[in-house]
Amino acid sequence: MENSYIKNRSNLTNHGDKELRTAALDIIDHALQAADPHVGVNRWLQLKGDMLSVGELSFNLKDFERIFVIGAGKASRGIAQALDEILGDRITDGCFVLKYGDEVLLDHIRVIYASHPIPDENSLLGASVLMELAKGCTERDLVIAGISGGSSALLALPVTGVSLDDLKEVNQALLLCGADIFQINSVRKHLSTIKGGWLAKEVLPATLINLTVSDVVGDALDYITGPTVPDTSFFDDAREVLEEYRLWERIPNSAAKFLRQGGPSNETPKSFNGLPLHTFVIVPGDAACIGAYDRAVELGFNSVILTSMLEGEAKEAGTFFAAIAKEIRHFGRPLKAPCAIIGAGENVVSIRDEKIGMGGPNQEFALKASLKISNLRNVVILSIDTDGSDGPTQLAGALVDGGSIPAAIGKGLYPEQALLNHDTSNLIRQIGDDIVTGSTGTNVNDLKILLVGSE
Repeated sequence: MENSYIKNRSNLTNHGDKELRTAALDIIDHALQAADPHVGVNRWLQLKGDMLSVGELSFNLKDFERIFVIGAGKASRGIAQALDEILGDRITDGCFVLKYGDEVLLDHIRVIYASHPIPDENSLLGASVLMELAKGCTERDLVIAGISGGSSALLALPVTGVSLDDLKEVNQALLLCGADIFQINSVRKHLSTIKGGWLAKEVLPATLINLTVSDVVGDALDYITGPTVPDTSFFDDAREVLEEYRLWERIPNSAAKFLRQGGPSNETPKSFNGLPLHTFVIVPGDAACIGAYDRAVELGFNSVILTSMLEGEAKEAGTFFAAIAKEIRHFGRPLKAPCAIIGAGENVVSIRDEKIGMGGPNQEFALKASLKISNLRNVVILSIDTDGSDGPTQLAGALVDGGSIPAAIGKGLYPEQALLNHDTSNLIRQIGDDIVTGSTGTNVNDLKILLVGSE
């Protein structure tokens, strides 16, 4: 592509299996383009005169006294830009809460920048602004919400008795325990007065249109755009997570007390039947996966999407992909080389020691895979977080091949120790296998690619 998402492309292609590395990065660029939310909005939403069409639905804007545009998330910048361009002066007011570094200039929509993955004061401010806008809505108003993955941290409005600092501690404990996003969000939603459908409850009976980008396996709506759809989780689900991962003693007493006492009287909204709520997934979780597949086929690789639902521990998933690489190289199955195996999903890293380094699940996936394919020729494996930030790092992920581990050992580095200490970023940078994109403007499932070249 003329404009690559990858900022350090030359560093990634000047060593190892250069031809396969170049192809892998080309595939990544096309995958991220396929998951562009700005493109998604323009594909789903059209304005002709006063008629606004969203998918198969049509709305006459003359029927509404006011139009509000709200949103939050790591993939919401492109949604905000598209809505600002399409609706223009028709927007009465609006506000989007975006991640620091995700700068954008909008003419008709306010922007608040906040912290991710741990909320900060601006997360509290942004949530308060959105709730204030919602509380003033009537049935004569139209509200378009662009909420995507990442909004759980960017919108922080804790329940009474739980402070923002308490919420930060809860988030930190959840992110390090190895729980998946469904488990994490079942707890978050029950400590919030904006998530879990509470924002929608304030907006309705105004007409509410959700435009969202999925970053969860299976595109479960209440785990993507949680503030503006009914919640499917219960207090019991949140309590089970704290039991399973032994978190009761690791979270603040205020949060533990609220979750222990929670029940039907303060349960999250479960239904908005009969109210004008319409939700559209404009970019599904497997969008990058499909984009990668299409480009791999164009480049001449026998290709398959192995799964778009890869979950579990990152290191174990990396071992699995490496096993497939060896199966292809030795036995020509499930595909004959040259071939591309493509996957997507959400891996986790379980932290059991407070003394940890810097890394993320995609880096652990790639580094573990590199250990298993060490010295194997014409094989590359990469893994990226499609939003451009793997865990708390500035790396999107990593691209490795059979020469990665020999390169690390040659520099006096210890890959196994790096994995044990969850300190992968430094090693990956030193061998030149780090993928740097900066903010991509999207946020769908993590993407995994295995390329096997001809012998």
